[in-house]
Amino acid sequence: MAKNNILIVDDSKTVRNLVAFILKKEGYKVTAAENGLDGLEKLYSMEQVDLIISDINMPKMDGFTFIRHVREQVLYRDLPIVVLSTEGQEKDIQQGLQLGANLYMVKPAQPEKLLRNVKMLLG
Repeated sequence: MAKNNILIVDDSKTVRNLVAFILKKEGYKVTAAENGLDGLEKLYSMEQVDLIISDINMPKMDGFTFIRHVREQVLYRDLPIVVLSTEGQEKDIQQGLQLGANLYMVKPAQPEKLLRNVKMLLG
């Protein structure tokens, strides 16, 4: 059985590689994008995306704008989105969740906790 496809959107190559490593070790398929614009292009070109993990602070298109665009598409209304960001202030968390993120995690996230949340959201 093929594992789920996860799209990672983060401008930090280090974070993308780390999160991809954690997920791939568990058998997930991973596609990485370096900002929200790149993320939308990858999302639209992928056959199937089961979950998105997105940063907030990124060049070209930030995570909030990215999430808003994803949620505007009927096809992606119910797609689980996890925000993984260094922005841990209440206003950022509120905004992320109001825009449609299912979960907001503050970096650095524990690999076990990230995996547990991914598994939970993928049911």
